[in-house]
Amino acid sequence: MKRNNTDILIALFLVIFAASARIINADLHLPNFAPLAAIGLFSGAMFKEKRAMAFLIPMLGQLVGDLYFQFFTAIPGFYGVSAMVFNYGALVSAAALGVMMKQPRPATTLAYLFGASTAFFLVSNFGYFTQGWNGYSFAGLIKTYVDGIPFFKYTLAGDMVGGIALFGGYFMLQQASLKNAQKVKA
Repeated sequence: MKRNNTDILIALFLVIFAASARIINADLHLPNFAPLAAIGLFSGAMFKEKRAMAFLIPMLGQLVGDLYFQFFTAIPGFYGVSAMVFNYGALVSAAALGVMMKQPRPATTLAYLFGASTAFFLVSNFGYFTQGWNGYSFAGLIKTYVDGIPFFKYTLAGDMVGGIALFGGYFMLQQASLKNAQKVKA
């Protein structure tokens, strides 16, 4: 299959995976377990040469999930411009980390996954702070981040599981493809 067709299939899979993970996550009542930052990191790492695609993939996955929630559930899919800008910006930061990754290795991939989850936590919670729920003071900012800590453990767990599945699955597919290519040549 041509590389361009493969890229389109991978991109489509990632968008569907992101939206599905959010929807399933909501049904399971696990706050923030969807591996959105991992998908952003993976798309950035896989589409370095096609940066627009690298940044659009996680945002499209988020958007499809938001549209589903808005039109088919009681969960609001659109939850305030400020919060949405920061949530989508957090996905862009995860993809930017992926673009900066060199050759993915297990230890560095885990470190980047931790960084992507942390960046998502910091940026998205700052968006929550900008809505003024805890006031616009330094104490309000600290309270916002402290209140978000229980959600961070689920974000981190979801991104680690999703990231290991994405990067590990991609590596295994590459290895299988190389073995098949070597068999054909022999």
